[in-house]
Amino acid sequence: MSSAPPLGTELRRPVGQLLRAWRERRRLSQLDLAIAADISARHLSFVETGRARPSREMVLRLAERLDVPLRERNDLLLAAGYAPVYARTALNSPRLAPIRAAVRRVLAAHEPFPAVAVDRLWRLVETNAGIALLTGGVAPHLLAAPANALRLTLHPEGLAPRIANLGEWRAHLLGRLRRQLDLTEDPELAELYEELRAYPCDQPEPEAELPGPGDVAVPLRLRHPEGELTFVSTVSTFGTALDITVAELSIESFFPADDRTAAFLRG
Repeated sequence: MSSAPPLGTELRRPVGQLLRAWRERRRLSQLDLAIAADISARHLSFVETGRARPSREMVLRLAERLDVPLRERNDLLLAAGYAPVYARTALNSPRLAPIRAAVRRVLAAHEPFPAVAVDRLWRLVETNAGIALLTGGVAPHLLAAPANALRLTLHPEGLAPRIANLGEWRAHLLGRLRRQLDLTEDPELAELYEELRAYPCDQPEPEAELPGPGDVAVPLRLRHPEGELTFVSTVSTFGTALDITVAELSIESFFPADDRTAAFLRG
C-alpha cells in the first residue's frame, strides 16, 4: 500500500500527475484507460505528462472510469483549473432532510436488531435502539461525540473484551479499512488505521479471511450473560449519490446468525 500524501498536497500537483497516480493505483495501463474512456492512448499520455490540458468533461470522464470518489473528483477539477461540481452539504442542512429521514427509517425498520449509520471516517451519524446491545459497558469517553464505530469496537475499553472472536473480527475490520484507504488514500483514514493497529489483541489475527466450520460470512461473536450471540452484517450505501456527504454515508446492519440469537433479540 502506498503511503498517503500530506493533507493538501493533492491540490498542488498538476492534474496529469494526479490522473496518472489514480491510474496506477487502479493497476491500469494507459491503453486500458484510454479504451475505457474512448480516447486515444496518445492523448491520455499528453494529459498525464502535461503536454495537453484536459477539458472539464475529460477530467470527469477519466475520474468516472477510474472510480475516483466524489471528494477526490473535486480535487482533480481544481488541479485542472476548474470549479468543483460536487457539493458537500452539511448533514444537518435542510437540503439533506430527506436523506436523514431515509436513514432513520432504515435503522428503525431493522429493530430489534442493531444498525448504525457512519460517515467516511466511521463516525456514528445515527443508530437504532438495538445498538445498545453492542455499546453496553463501553467506556463513556468512547461514546462521546463524535464517536467512532471502529474505535469503540476495537478499543480495549470498548466492545473488544466482549468479542469472543476478537482476532478474526479485528482482522476483518482492519482489512475493510485498509481497502477503503487503498481506494481513497485519505490521510485521516491512514491515521485511524495506524491507531487501530496499535490496540492490543490477545488472539491470533488471520492474514486471510477463511471460513470456520459452518461459516458463510465473517461472524461477530459477542459474549453475553445469556450466552454467546452471533451476528453477520451487511453494508448499504446511496447508489445514486451526487453529494459528497451522501456518497460517504453507509449503513451497517447486524443480523442474527442463528435462531438462538434471533429469539433472544426478539424476546
